[in-house]
Amino acid sequence: MRAGHALTAAAGRDRRPALAAALWAIAILAFGGAATDLGPWYESLAQPDWKPPRAAFGPAWAVILGLAAFAGFATWRTATDPAQRAEIVGLFLLNGALNVSWSVLFFILRRPDWALVELGLLWLSILLLVMRCGRRSRLALWCLLPYLIWVAYAGLLNLAVVERNGPFGGA
Repeated sequence: MRAGHALTAAAGRDRRPALAAALWAIAILAFGGAATDLGPWYESLAQPDWKPPRAAFGPAWAVILGLAAFAGFATWRTATDPAQRAEIVGLFLLNGALNVSWSVLFFILRRPDWALVELGLLWLSILLLVMRCGRRSRLALWCLLPYLIWVAYAGLLNLAVVERNGPFGGA
């Protein structure tokens, strides 16, 4: 069974939750990608030798956010009342906003130092997702762990950029 078919089959007759989860991931990829400017300013930053190749980021984010969307859908399906479902949706919306905000701070505002602080909030929002969703679905927990790990790694990259290039915000 194809993965997309499995997701919609699992949703039963009402495919809206699966569609909403997929749209959440697509929106983050689209808005985050639109805010990511890999032009001359970014190229001028001193980067650590252990930074992955540029081509790895798009596929990594697509897989990670796809897994996170599936985790959200799987958790939403286990919710027994509207308040639980609203909490799940709210946590994922908060996380998505923090995810895109990091790109805006780092690339548009050119403030890797602010982005590093914000990344801590993003990581905490993922940890909260792991804890809240993991209570309801072990599958969701395992699907969210790559996201938590990747953002921790991104935090180390962000820290290395700040250490090698700061201070930021000068004229």
